[in-house]
Amino acid sequence: GSGRVRYTNNKKFRFQCQIHILIERNNMMKKDTIYIISLFIAGLTIFSSCTGNFEEYNTKTTGYGEDKQIQDFKLYTNPIDIVEQGIYFNYDWGSGKNWPYQIMQNLSSDMFCGYFHDFNGSFNDKNSTYNLNDGWTSTTWINTYGYILPAAQKAIDLNKDLYPAFVGVTKILKVELMHRIADLYGPIVYTQFGIKTGSDPDDLKTAYYAFFSDLDDAQQLINDYIKSAPNNNTFADADILTQGGTYPEWIKFSNSLRLRLAMRISNVDRTKAEYEAKKALDPNNGGVLELSSEIIQVSGKNGYTNPLGEINKGWLEVHMNANMESYLLGYEDPRTQKYFEKSIEAYENEIDDNGNYVYGETRKDVNYYGQYKGIRQGTGTTHNYYKGHSISTVTPNTPAILMTAAEVWFLRAEAALRGYVDAGKEGEYYKKGVQTSFEQWGAGSADLYLESQNTPAGYKDAFGKENNPTIYDIAAQSNVTPKWEDAVAQEEKLEKIAVQKWLAIYPEGCEAWAEQRRTGYPKLFEVYHNNSQGTIDSKTGIRRLIFPQALKNDNPTQYNQLLRLLGGADNGGTRLWWDVGRNIF
Repeated sequence: GSGRVRYTNNKKFRFQCQIHILIERNNMMKKDTIYIISLFIAGLTIFSSCTGNFEEYNTKTTGYGEDKQIQDFKLYTNPIDIVEQGIYFNYDWGSGKNWPYQIMQNLSSDMFCGYFHDFNGSFNDKNSTYNLNDGWTSTTWINTYGYILPAAQKAIDLNKDLYPAFVGVTKILKVELMHRIADLYGPIVYTQFGIKTGSDPDDLKTAYYAFFSDLDDAQQLINDYIKSAPNNNTFADADILTQGGTYPEWIKFSNSLRLRLAMRISNVDRTKAEYEAKKALDPNNGGVLELSSEIIQVSGKNGYTNPLGEINKGWLEVHMNANMESYLLGYEDPRTQKYFEKSIEAYENEIDDNGNYVYGETRKDVNYYGQYKGIRQGTGTTHNYYKGHSISTVTPNTPAILMTAAEVWFLRAEAALRGYVDAGKEGEYYKKGVQTSFEQWGAGSADLYLESQNTPAGYKDAFGKENNPTIYDIAAQSNVTPKWEDAVAQEEKLEKIAVQKWLAIYPEGCEAWAEQRRTGYPKLFEVYHNNSQGTIDSKTGIRRLIFPQALKNDNPTQYNQLLRLLGGADNGGTRLWWDVGRNIF
């Protein structure tokens, strides 16, 4: 409304985070299990990788004696819980849980995929304009290797001789965690992680083959346990990802994840992609996610809160991206109101004596109140007028989505389009994907939408510049419609599938950005200002995050190994192995 609301912008000041503050400040320094993490976590020489004795320092064991921990499996599932929550970084190392997520994902993947944009003018000269901020782009790598992957390794070592099913769950989580890192950066330390004699990185092909192998191991371990104790869900109390807390659901998640990874490599390794897709969809292997209620999401169990929700509702810094405005409004998509809130009035920017932003006088010359309005990436604006634009509906209590049945139906549609399985059924699976997404979000019937010939809309900026109000306006980038048409070419069919998958997997920006890069769809608006010094092509868009730059000095050997395996310059314009710039059917 028009009332004045104070907005505090100090937030720790989170974006000045330096690597050295990631040093663990409790008694994690146990020497019974040493992993070679210091070789690839620049600046974490004190943390160094001591991952032993989680049962002694994990906060959820407070008040539990060891007998009680053993009895209810807490001793064995505590490190797994860290991994479950750590996929969407929710680990408090002493300075809060939510701001790390903002610089790890929200100001990179969530923006680069076309979902979100921050209004804050002090951020808009950095990642938004491809002037990559190393302090932001490094954090996903650093936090994952510093906290979350060691917990996965600990869980595997702790349970391998006692609870193999827990190892199976952990391996699925490990693949979900680390394929995201691989898809952000390129080469990663995976197969050699935890090896005392070294920690050499893997190229992406090696890493992906290892992901598939780990999923094989995971499913074998879980299936063996199901056969021996079919009604004993020993992991149920620790399960914060599946809906029912059962082992068969983890098998479905594993198969669905396998299908996702199979399609990711489809343009570069068809034989392997087809083999893994067929394995994932083999009805004798336990099935995949199919129903709208089958969602893999990090729930509020065990104290988890969605960091995106706090950034959004608490800080008002998760706004609709112009690309979402283009597709959602152009399609008259009923999910729009499920994804975003309508705009409020715009305010002049004012700063109080403490340096905090204060909502000032209403901008009477801008008329978008009550509409859905997004922000175009790369304008580089320093004002904060955009803070009245549409924000997300996500709250701290909203589960953080990792995978949905709708995504899986679209993956199946592409697998059919490519002739891997069920050739000729791509249209059927496409429609099923749209319908499943509508059901998931409570958006009503998809029947009319699936007959729609609407196309994406052009974008009109609400402010522009003085004497040039249309400077940031841009035409729609695509004319693809929601209606399925069997007669069109394969490439157009793939665009339909990819666009609807992008809309359906909202708000999971890591997966959305990876698939947008792989397929080229949806077609996104170019950034207005490109400050990458020529390293990123505006038409092609950003392709990856850069490695932590401190590695150059702190571990030049490993940095050079990573660079060699990347096969290109360490900048945002270098394509990853599976990103070949065209779709090969």
